[in-house]
Amino acid sequence: MTNPSRRAFLRQSAAVAGATLASGLTIARSGHVAGGDTIKIALIGCGGRGTGAAANAMNTNGPTKLVAMADLFQNRLDTSLQLLTKRMVPQADFVPPERQRKGPSNSLIVSALPKTAQIDVPPERQFIGLDGFKKAIDCIAPGGVAILTTPPAFRPIHLEYAVAKGCHVFMEKAFAVDAPGIRRVLRAGEEAKKKNLKIAGGLECRHYQPLEEVIRQIHAAAIGEVITAWCYEIHGPVGFRFKNREPGMSEMAHQIRNYCNFTWLNGSFLVDWAIHNLDVCCWVKGAWPVSAQAQGGRQVRTDPDQMFDHFAVEYTFADGTRLMAQCRHMPRCWGFCGNAIHGATGSAVLGKMIGNPRIYKGHQQTPENLIWKYQGPPRNPWQVEHDLLFDAIRQDKPHNETERCAYAAMTAILGRMAAESGQVVTWEQALASNLELAPGLDQYTMDSEPPVAPGPDGRYPVAMPGVTKAF
Repeated sequence: MTNPSRRAFLRQSAAVAGATLASGLTIARSGHVAGGDTIKIALIGCGGRGTGAAANAMNTNGPTKLVAMADLFQNRLDTSLQLLTKRMVPQADFVPPERQRKGPSNSLIVSALPKTAQIDVPPERQFIGLDGFKKAIDCIAPGGVAILTTPPAFRPIHLEYAVAKGCHVFMEKAFAVDAPGIRRVLRAGEEAKKKNLKIAGGLECRHYQPLEEVIRQIHAAAIGEVITAWCYEIHGPVGFRFKNREPGMSEMAHQIRNYCNFTWLNGSFLVDWAIHNLDVCCWVKGAWPVSAQAQGGRQVRTDPDQMFDHFAVEYTFADGTRLMAQCRHMPRCWGFCGNAIHGATGSAVLGKMIGNPRIYKGHQQTPENLIWKYQGPPRNPWQVEHDLLFDAIRQDKPHNETERCAYAAMTAILGRMAAESGQVVTWEQALASNLELAPGLDQYTMDSEPPVAPGPDGRYPVAMPGVTKAF
């Protein structure tokens, strides 16, 4: 996919959407699970998002059982198992206020949660370390579901192994942090198709009913031809508090514990957080961008990590229209998280954090210009993405979101490449890049030297536009 057209994009999206419908295709059944069979689940990455995903998986129709867990840190695995056993789930990065009920430790109490009987993870199936994912997946292979929610750098490695072992997969965003990783994800997705394995990706906005409906309205010309799209990921420094290295902790463990703060692990704030709203803009447009130019840097951030605290990316589509992305995580500044879409005759507000998307006549988005808003009750998109995956497994339906997820991540990586290099970067250049942020990651151990190291002052290298080789 080098110069994707709107028609090709929509064909691809329709194919993904149609994966939940019956298919007449004759395909191999190596990944099939009968409707009444218990589906075994392995959780790889036991943070808040992984714990929530495991609860969603066990809340699907049909018998399921969590039988293995893996993480790099024992305390995270213990906390996750405790929360699941007590039937409490850490809050996801966005839950509309109408669906929130808080419990102790800022946890989100969900009305339907896994029964304790669905959890059978004795100590011998609790794995700690960088190779723990293999042991956990081996416990459910073949035919089980691997939930991959570690830092994004490891996603290609874990996905490849799960597919090789004949497992279905739920993989959380951002899917990869560089172009070689994206290509590995794409290859694993193709291999999964050959094996009739199902793969779902954590772009839950794609399964949020109000958002699906507003995009149907836009594709039906409710605002005319789409002219510009604006992506905003602007808020305070959520989740990026840098933790100092503890005595006796290896540098590798220290960086992984602070994975949000290291580009080789999370791909940057732009990749790991803005991916949702970038994906929604491309979904609206019906295409992926063909090039990007950008700027970004650190203005107020003082932590010794690698994080840019702001990005501004101008993407261009094949028809010449543009997508502008503004991303910032600074305290005490104006904030907005969502998308503004402008068409020839109207405009729309939608996206992640926009629980009730709206369409307006013209471009003044005022109440008197409102012409459409979603009226029905929304469903929890985190639950829906698992419902679709497990239904596809039980009913033997095609379900493979790999390509769309990989290209959404590639869009964000393209923007980071442009910002860090200070150059105009084309989609072809970006996707063909052989620059790896963590060469040899497959062979890393907890005692390995990470790909970046602190200087004498304890500060880590930060990309410099015009100097850094980013693609």
